[in-house]
Amino acid sequence: MTDPRALAWLPAPIRTERLVLRESEARDRAVVIELNASPEVGTYLGGPRPRAELERTVPEVPGRRPGFFVIDLDGAMIGTITLDPHAERPGHVRPDVGKTELGYLFLPHAWGFGYAAEACAAALVWFADALPGEPVVLRTQTANERSMALAAKLGFTEVERYEDYGAEQWFGVWTSVTPPA
Repeated sequence: MTDPRALAWLPAPIRTERLVLRESEARDRAVVIELNASPEVGTYLGGPRPRAELERTVPEVPGRRPGFFVIDLDGAMIGTITLDPHAERPGHVRPDVGKTELGYLFLPHAWGFGYAAEACAAALVWFADALPGEPVVLRTQTANERSMALAAKLGFTEVERYEDYGAEQWFGVWTSVTPPA
């Protein structure tokens, strides 16, 4: 498997019907802080992070790394998508299934309009073009009905369920290559 960190970064902005996936800029810092401090966004992620801590630790230009996309709607940031190698993230990992994990956060006012599906699908197409056949994994709480539905819509296949953070977690994999029948 190719290391996703070897990708050339940053690709040209990715445009969908309604959204632009782009590199982060200094103007995005306030929204990154809001995403991570939001009780609604943090519901299935262990809760919100303290705003004072975020103000201290979020860099002037947040997310300047391969695999980090800002989701822009009509010139305003509404969320982020990450395609991160497992080595960068704590918790349940399965390198035998895939090294890169899809993550996404959207401001609550952007929920329910299909933006997550549109943006994640575009990011997965970009990833498949950059690293053909490389699998992508996704973890979410089974109680998070929106994320479970999104995983199914994007074509993730369940690998296993496990207990973590005091709740049942779902772990799935996606690949652009159709497995042999």
